[in-house]
Amino acid sequence: MLSRRRLLASATAALALPFAPARVWAGSTLSLGPMQIDTLSDGSLVLPGDFILGGMPQEEMQVIMARYNLPSDQLTPPCNVTLLRDGTNTVLFDVGAGPDFQPTAGKMADALDALGLTPDDVTHVVFTHSHPDHLWGVLDEFDEPLFANASHLIGRTEFDYWMDPDTPVTIGEARATFAVGAARRLATIADRMTFFEAGAEVLPGITARASFGHTPGHMAFAVHSGTQAAMVVGDGIGNHHVAFERPDWPSGQDQDRELAAAMRPALLDQIVADDMAIIGFHLPGGGIGRVERTGDGYRFVEGP
Repeated sequence: MLSRRRLLASATAALALPFAPARVWAGSTLSLGPMQIDTLSDGSLVLPGDFILGGMPQEEMQVIMARYNLPSDQLTPPCNVTLLRDGTNTVLFDVGAGPDFQPTAGKMADALDALGLTPDDVTHVVFTHSHPDHLWGVLDEFDEPLFANASHLIGRTEFDYWMDPDTPVTIGEARATFAVGAARRLATIADRMTFFEAGAEVLPGITARASFGHTPGHMAFAVHSGTQAAMVVGDGIGNHHVAFERPDWPSGQDQDRELAAAMRPALLDQIVADDMAIIGFHLPGGGIGRVERTGDGYRFVEGP
């Protein structure tokens, strides 16, 4: 029996097909042994500069932004959803923004389609955290779970924080809608959710790594296959400029700025020491690359 979502999607595709432009999913690919990792573009965000750059030493920050030819008043970070296939499991790390956050985001359905996949093919959804651009795509236009055949996994601390009825009051006015939206979506998928703690192997070859600060229960994920490894960092490393050059600076994007500023250097140190690829939700070029030390800071190098 066709779901309402699939029926609507089929009808829309049939009507649009003669006039549809070629779809471009604009991602990057990394192979770790039998694991195939692709990043799927969910579009991009449009953010006031202070949302990320607030709280930093402003004169020094401006020098760094100029070096990357970026403005400081408005930023448009890309959104890269990570897809991992190992021959058995088809795993998404986060699900994008869906239709209700920003018009420039919520494009992942086209990205999946370009790879010949549908949401029904996804076996597991693993969340780094519950901000809108990472969580809100979990429901379809009918408020039904989009990934109907998938198990959903999230850190217990993260889930409990967003489900706490006090969170919309204590999180601050600017993020109150984040909290209300997260609670509604998490409640809808709670019966298909599995919870884990930092250090747990959530799936074969995938280990949760605490990266608290951006949100209270934010997780990164170390992916291992033999001697090869990658770290899916979510928003633990949220950009390719100040987060690398000065990871110890506080950032306006983090709910606990002090904790996040201590977490970032430790996370980057681990990635370098273990010779891991980095996969970042808001990093350029599809988000896959390497980390290099440069004096007192780091540098993001695009490409697997």
